[in-house]
Amino acid sequence: QVRLVESGGGLVQPGGSLRLSCAPSESIFSTHAMGWYRQAPGKQRELVAAITQGGSPNYADSVKGRFTISRDNAKNTVYLQMNSLKPEDTAVYYCRAWSSFGVYWGRGTQVTVSS
Repeated sequence: QVRLVESGGGLVQPGGSLRLSCAPSESIFSTHAMGWYRQAPGKQRELVAAITQGGSPNYADSVKGRFTISRDNAKNTVYLQMNSLKPEDTAVYYCRAWSSFGVYWGRGTQVTVSS
């Protein structure tokens, strides 16, 4: 079973930055798209950003211009650089990998934006 291990969450002040990382336990990068989702208390899980196997990104409107998703195939890792963070970005962030072979989720990492 593939595991996705997230890291990089934490507490940051409004306007600050964080970088999340996600590394699958097996090499699935060549066959899977990767993405980040988030779920705030009382809200549904939503897509934040995704990147195809070829490296094409797409973003939720709420994070465009502030967040950047990237993947390092040599390190088998996907990143989410989050800048200009706002209190409304507070949520548990989940890494997801998907393809016709299957869908995998990480356990999530908490991001809290507060002064």
